[in-house]
Amino acid sequence: MKESVLTVEHLTVYRETYKAVQDVSFSLESGTDTSIVGPNGGGKTTLVQAILGILPRHSGEITILGQPLSRKGYLPANLRQQIAYLPQNFLVDRRIPMTVNELVGLGWDKLGFQLPWANHKKRSHAVRSALKRVNASHLKDQLIGGLSGGETKRVLLAYCLVYPRRLLILDEAPAGLDIKAESEFYDLLYQLKQEQDWAILQISHDLNMVRQHCDRVLCINRTLRCQGTPEVALSPNSLSALYGTDFVQYHHSH
Repeated sequence: MKESVLTVEHLTVYRETYKAVQDVSFSLESGTDTSIVGPNGGGKTTLVQAILGILPRHSGEITILGQPLSRKGYLPANLRQQIAYLPQNFLVDRRIPMTVNELVGLGWDKLGFQLPWANHKKRSHAVRSALKRVNASHLKDQLIGGLSGGETKRVLLAYCLVYPRRLLILDEAPAGLDIKAESEFYDLLYQLKQEQDWAILQISHDLNMVRQHCDRVLCINRTLRCQGTPEVALSPNSLSALYGTDFVQYHHSH
C-alpha cells in the first residue's frame, strides 16, 4: 500500500495583496510522479514555495509525512531532511573554487549532523555512493564552474541522494538542457524514483514529457482546474479550460 507523503487541503496563498493560489487540494503518495502544469503566472511556483515553507499561506493545511506544517510554513529539521528541491536555475557563483565532491557533501552537512570521525567516514561513503549512482564519480574533483548543464543536473541529483529523501520537488529542473541531456536526466530521475520510492512533484511545461512519464497531473491557474491521469487532465477539453482554445488549436495544428 502506498504511503501518503504530502497532503494539501484548501490552500490559499497571497503574494502581497494578490491571491496567487486559491483553495487548492491534492495529495501525493510514495513512488508516484505528479506534474503541475498551467500558464505562466498561474501560481505553480507559488504553490511549490508554500509547500517548501518559503511563502506563508493565508489559509488551508499542508501535511508532510503525517506532520502538519505551522501556519507560517516553517519546516522542522526532521521534515527538511526528507525533502529535496531542485530549482529551475542553480544559482551559484561559478568562480567559487568548490568541487563536485564538496557540493554533494553539503547535502549531508545541511542536515546538521555533528561530524566526529565516525560520521565523517559515513559522509565520505555517502558522497561516493551518490556520485556513483548518477554516473558522476569521474567528476568528483572537478570544479562546479566547469560543469556542463547536464553534468550540473546529474550532480544535483547526487546531492539529493546523499541522504535518503521521501519527497523530491522540481521546478522546471531540466531547463537549459539540450534534447539529449534532458532525456538522460529524465531516464535517470525515473530510475531513481523506482529505486528510492520517491514521491515527485514537478512543475513542467513539457506536456509530452508529462504524458510519457507522470502518474498524475495538477492543472493550476490560480485554482485547481482539474487533476487526474495524463489522459484525463491533458485532454483537449481540460487544456482548453486551462490555457484557452487557441492553445489547443495551435498544438493540434503542429
